[in-house]
Amino acid sequence: MSRGLIVVDVQNDFCEGGSVPVAGGARIAAAIAGLVEQTAGDEYQYVAATRDHHIDPGSHFSDNPDYKNSFPVHCVAGNEGGEFHPHFAPTATGGKIDAVFFKGAHSASKSGFEGADENGTPLADWLRARGVEDVDVVGIATDHCVRATALDAVKAGFRARVLLDYSVGVAPDTTAATLEDFRQAGVAVSGESPASR
Repeated sequence: MSRGLIVVDVQNDFCEGGSVPVAGGARIAAAIAGLVEQTAGDEYQYVAATRDHHIDPGSHFSDNPDYKNSFPVHCVAGNEGGEFHPHFAPTATGGKIDAVFFKGAHSASKSGFEGADENGTPLADWLRARGVEDVDVVGIATDHCVRATALDAVKAGFRARVLLDYSVGVAPDTTAATLEDFRQAGVAVSGESPASR
């Protein structure tokens, strides 16, 4: 049995200075880089990262976003905003990340389990092929893509835990609601829950 770490959307557009910034994103990017450097190959036999990778996601991009289902233009494929944040990028490109899963090319995809790697392999299949049964989920944002990824992990049959010390939420109320969603779905949580300040 192997344990995997799923790093969700640590990208420029979701950190300070990006088009859909989450306060504390840059700090979390650095913290996750440290976590991966310290634990990859030891506590975590496999580390996967997800990236929003939008080409033409339709109504997901909006000039009048509701910030639930529609957002300003972000993480466009090939643009700097879609790249990993500089605090995390050296770790991601330095051999510590085993695979990257791209999601949302033509849809409003939030869950990493809707993504596929460069070979077209879905995240769930990739994890199962490596004997992974337990996953820890970290990243940006707790109440959006981390939430969707963790809930889908459970639906796919994995035991899932969200590490709140390595995740950041957009707002306290939606983050609190997400923690209740986790409880009801059987997603374990550990650590504190930073939300936008």
